[in-house]
Amino acid sequence: MIKLLSLLLISQAALAQTNELLCIHVMPIQMRYLQRHVNYSKLTPELEKRTVEQYMKRMDALKLFLFESDYKEIQHDMAGIFEKLRKQDCGPLVKAQDLYNKRIEERIEFAEKYLSAGFKLDPAAKVKPDAKDRSRPKNVAQANAFMKSELQYEVANYVATDISVESAKKHVLQNYQRLAKHVGDTKLRDVYSNYLDCFASALDPHSNYMSADALEEFQIQMRLSLDGIGATLSWQNGFTVVEQLVPGGAAANSGLLKRKDKIVGVAQGDGPFTDVMEMELKDVIKLIRGPKGTPVRLKVVRKVAKAKDSKEKETQRLEIPLVRDKIKLEDQAASIVYVEREVQGSKMKIAMLNLPSFYHDERKDGPSAGGDLKKLLAEANKNKADAVVLDLSNNGGGSLPDAVDVSGLFIATGEIVRLGERANKEGEPMVYESLEDKDPTVDWAGPLVVLTNRGSASASEIVSGALQDYHRAVIVGGDHTFGKGSMQAVEYLNQGLGAVKATTGMFFTAGGQSTQHRGVSGDIVFPSPAGLDKYSEKTLDYSLPPKKIPPFLSASANPLEGPSAWTPIDPDIIKHLKDKSTPRVASSAEFKKVRDEAKKAAKKPSMWVTISSLLKGKDPNSTKGETADEDKDEPILSAAEKKKKYLERADVVEAANIAADLAVELKTARPRHPASRNAAK
Repeated sequence: MIKLLSLLLISQAALAQTNELLCIHVMPIQMRYLQRHVNYSKLTPELEKRTVEQYMKRMDALKLFLFESDYKEIQHDMAGIFEKLRKQDCGPLVKAQDLYNKRIEERIEFAEKYLSAGFKLDPAAKVKPDAKDRSRPKNVAQANAFMKSELQYEVANYVATDISVESAKKHVLQNYQRLAKHVGDTKLRDVYSNYLDCFASALDPHSNYMSADALEEFQIQMRLSLDGIGATLSWQNGFTVVEQLVPGGAAANSGLLKRKDKIVGVAQGDGPFTDVMEMELKDVIKLIRGPKGTPVRLKVVRKVAKAKDSKEKETQRLEIPLVRDKIKLEDQAASIVYVEREVQGSKMKIAMLNLPSFYHDERKDGPSAGGDLKKLLAEANKNKADAVVLDLSNNGGGSLPDAVDVSGLFIATGEIVRLGERANKEGEPMVYESLEDKDPTVDWAGPLVVLTNRGSASASEIVSGALQDYHRAVIVGGDHTFGKGSMQAVEYLNQGLGAVKATTGMFFTAGGQSTQHRGVSGDIVFPSPAGLDKYSEKTLDYSLPPKKIPPFLSASANPLEGPSAWTPIDPDIIKHLKDKSTPRVASSAEFKKVRDEAKKAAKKPSMWVTISSLLKGKDPNSTKGETADEDKDEPILSAAEKKKKYLERADVVEAANIAADLAVELKTARPRHPASRNAAK
C-alpha cells in the first residue's frame, strides 16, 4: 500500500507536467476508479481476470486476424498486469498491439492477392458472419481458408446492392487498407486509453474512460451546443463527407457548403491548407471546430450534373470560406407538438412533449431538460391542452438533477429517488441520499401519459418509475425500460488526459425498487420492434445485481384539493384504457408491420450464410454499378417533415389515443374515494 501511494504521488506530479497520456498515468487513473466505484475499492484477481477478458474481447472482436496461439500469447503476457502496471511496465499492451498490427498486414497482403484479376464469386461459398459462432484459426492454412470465405461474403454484400464485382472488390480492399492505416497510426496514448476503458468496463457496463476527444463530445451533448460551422460529418471511403447542415448554422447560412460535399482540405483563417484525405474523422472535426467568430476555409470536392436533366456528373473542386458560430443541437432539446383526437364526441387537444435526453449545461443560463420542459408545460396550460404525453422513448438518460426536476413538474413535493452509495468503511451497509422535489408548484396537474421503450434508460427510468410509484401517470409503450439502475459521476483529469466516469451508486424509485435489470414495467404494452428482446441491462457484461429497499413515498406529493391536485391512476383506470387500446393496436397496420418483423426476427437463423442467398438473382458478372450506396444522395428532411414522420410513429399515435381516453376518463369518472387519492402514501 505504501508503494502504491508513493507511485500515486509520483504519477500525480507527472499528471501536472504533461497533457499526453503515458504509461506512468495508467495505474493512478485505475486507482481513481477504485476510490469512487460502488462495488470495487481494491484491485482483485477477479477484476484482473475481467480486465483481461475485456481487453481480449475488444482486440480483433470479429476473429479475423489473430491466431489462437496469438490469443494465448497475449493472455500469457497480460497475466499479472496490475502488478506490472504498478512498476510502470506497459510492455504487454504495446506487444499485443504490435502483434495485432503484424497480423493485419499479413491478412491484407493475402486479401490483395486473392482479390486479384482472377477472382470470381462462388455461389456455393459460405461463412459464419457472427463471431460468436467462429473459432480462431490455428494456423496460416485455416486463416487463409476463412479469409477467402469472408472476402466472398463482403464482395457479395456489395454486389447485392447493384454494384459490379470489380467495383465491389475495390471497395472491400479500400476498407481493409483504411483499417491497416488506422491501426498503423495507433499511438501509445491510444493503447493506454483503450486499456483503461477495458479496465473500467470490467467494473460494470457503464463505467468508462473518456479520452480527451470523448470528453469533448460528452460535454457537447450535455450542453446541446458547440462552436463550429454547423454541419454533421461522416467518414466514407477516406473522405470526410457533409451529411447534414444544421439550420441557422454558419454553413447553412452561407449557402456555399452542400450536402454530400467531400472535404479534402482545412485551413485556419488565411493559413495553408491541411490535407485531410484519409485522416480520421475526429481529427478533421478538431481542425474544423473553433471559437465563435473565427474564420476557417474548406477545400471540397463536389459532384454536379454536366447539364440540366443530365444523369452524368462531373467533379468540381471548390474553396469555401466560413466563420464559425454558436451551434444549438435542437434535435436533442425538449419540444412540443399538439395533436387532436375525438373521443365520445368530444375533441381533445393532446400536448406531445418529446424529451430525447436529460441534458444540462452547467454554465450560467445554459439549457437544461428540466427548465425547458417547465416552459413547454406553461405553454400547454396556456393552450388549454386536455392531456400531456411525455415521450421518453429512446431517451438514454443524462443529468440526474434534471430527472428530479422533471419528475417534480408533475407532483407537489416529495422524495423522487434515493441514491445508494458504498460506505466509507468496507463491510458497512450502503449509505443513502435522498433527492426530493421541494417546489410545491405542480406545473401540470392534468392527465399524464409517459411513453417508454427498451431504449428508455437511467434518468428516464427515474422519472417514469417515480410517476408510476406515485400513481401519477400511465406508462405505455415497451414491456419494460432498459433496466439501468446505476448512477455515474464524471471526474475530469488534468487537461488533455480526459476523464474518469465511474459508477458510484444505485438509485431507487419511491416504491423502494431499483430499476436495475427489471426496468419500469409498462401499464399498457405495445408490440415491440424486432431485436429488442435481448436489449436490456441484464444482458451486459458484469452488470450490477438489483437491490431493493423499503418504500419512501411522500404524502405531500398530491395536494388533494385546489388547482394543483391530481387524480391518482388506479387499476380500474388502467383496465379501462387497456380495453380501449387493445383493439386499436390489433387493427393498426403500422403495429402489424412491427409484429410481422418481430416474428421474422424470432426465427432462429442459421449460423451459416451462403453467397447465393446474398446474391438472390443478381448477376455476379454484371459490370454495371460502380458507386457504393454511401455515395448516393438521400433526401434531407425539413423540420415539418421530421414532425410529420414523428407523429406517424405507431407508438406515438397510440400514446396520444390513450391520453385522449384518459382525459375523458378523468372528466367523466365518479369522484375517487379518499383512500384511492391517498394511494401514493
